[in-house]
Parts: sequence; C-alpha cells; structure tokens
Amino acid sequence: MIIRLATPQDIDLLVMLEKRHLNDELASINIGLEGQAFSRNELSELVSHHWVMVAEVESKIIGYVIAGRWAFFEAWPIYRSLLNRLPQLSWDDPKLTKNNSCQYGPIWVHQTYRGTGVFEALVKALRSVVAPHFSYMLTFIAEENERSFAAHSGKAQMQVVDFFTVSARDYYLMLAKT
Repeated sequence: MIIRLATPQDIDLLVMLEKRHLNDELASINIGLEGQAFSRNELSELVSHHWVMVAEVESKIIGYVIAGRWAFFEAWPIYRSLLNRLPQLSWDDPKLTKNNSCQYGPIWVHQTYRGTGVFEALVKALRSVVAPHFSYMLTFIAEENERSFAAHSGKAQMQVVDFFTVSARDYYLMLAKT
C-alpha cells in the first residue's frame, strides 16, 4: 500500500469516489442522512492548496482523507458554528483558533480494506503533512455514528473537546494533535 498526497491527476477519480461512496457509511448504519460530495472545483482547490492523502493498492485509490484550512470550509453553516465555538475551547492550555487548527475529514476507506490498517495509515500520514502548519486537527462526528466515533477515538486517537447541536442533530467535536 502506498500513502501519498493527491495530485491534480487524481481529481477525476476522487470526484467519482465522492459521488459513488459518499453515503456508504451513513447507509450502513441506517441513520437516514445524506452527505454532500465535494465538487470538482472544491476537490481541485483541496488538492492544490490544502491536503488530500490517498491510499493506493496496485495503482487503485482505496481510501482518502481530507484536511483544510478554515477559510475553505467556513462557507458551510456547520463549520461556521464550529468556528464560533473555538474561542471557548482549549486543549493542553492553548485556546483553539483558526491559526492553530484545521478541519480534518472526511475520510473514506473502501469497504474491502476496512479493518486492514488503511484508516490509521491515512491519519498518520495526514498528521505529518499538516503538523508544520497547525498544532491541531478538528472534526465533528454525528452522535449516532458509533462506528466513526470508535474509529476516531481509538485508531486516530482523537479526543472529544465539545458536544454541540446544529439543525437538531448532535455532534462530537473531536481533536487530534498533529
């Protein structure tokens, strides 16, 4: 398995994977939600100016994880809610800010490769490329998404720093040091 940063040549495949597999996990846990796939332009920006790590086996992308600066994500209401909460939060003493943290996620691993170490390898590689820029990565996970919560609190060693509600849904705000 090869873990690497995505390149512009990966964008078409990432667009297809986003559309095809976006709701795999949500459907498998029967929570009746649909996610929103990134557009080609958004994925191009993420690849060019932020971080998209891919996992490959035999030149086939079997997983990816995204991290980005808050400026990219703050157009969406849920991320604005998170940013409004940051001044109230701290971890190991420093306050969490737009300058010392970034948004982590989503992460996707092909169903065939789940439980084989791909998730951990992607998160570890992402941490290493984000670390020179940010001390922390933040993500949110819906309260009812137990599988994702277990993976992030266990395999990704993320800690819950807050619990919040947006549009009548409850979320854990989780943090990882880079």
